[in-house]
Amino acid sequence: MLENPQATKDALIQWIRDYFGKNGPNCSAVVGISGGKDSTIVAALCKEALGADRVVGVLMPNGVQSDIDDAQAVVNYLGIPHMTVNIGAAYEALTHAIVQAKGYDVVTGRTDLSKDAAINTPPRLRMATLYAVGQNLPNGARVANTCNGSEDYVGYSTKYGDSAGDFSPLAQLVVEEVRQIGKLLDIPLHLVDKVPSDGL
Repeated sequence: MLENPQATKDALIQWIRDYFGKNGPNCSAVVGISGGKDSTIVAALCKEALGADRVVGVLMPNGVQSDIDDAQAVVNYLGIPHMTVNIGAAYEALTHAIVQAKGYDVVTGRTDLSKDAAINTPPRLRMATLYAVGQNLPNGARVANTCNGSEDYVGYSTKYGDSAGDFSPLAQLVVEEVRQIGKLLDIPLHLVDKVPSDGL
């Protein structure tokens, strides 16, 4: 637990400002918004550091997302520019292209996508989406990694997926410390205490 959560929160906000000052003074922060605590807290920290107009939230359901209302509530509450990119069609197309690839059955010994591939492909598509969105913004962007230290430690993240990004505000904080920071930010408390899900 943090001895001084307020000091840590202030330091994180200054760190984000310093990072953008050196790596894109006019850039926006692009944050994938799942409706969970980590992406919500990262977006709120970026808003305090850069201003609402320089934080772009991207909602990325894979077809139907059961808690999409939470993600929408986050961007509405923070008042940040946002868009919704449904990756469902891209996921289905890529999955189909892989399993129908000439030689796939011979090389892999299967005709479907493995469980691990099915789980990890959507986060990788989301990260590709965030970078594509960022590269279309007028002043460029830096993509936020929203993982916390606990997730990184136990491997609750996807290589080249949600564990990627240009800057990672929560990387040095464990879950309870993230919640401490969240309770100091102007965000709905139920989102700070929300149980994580890989469904996004």
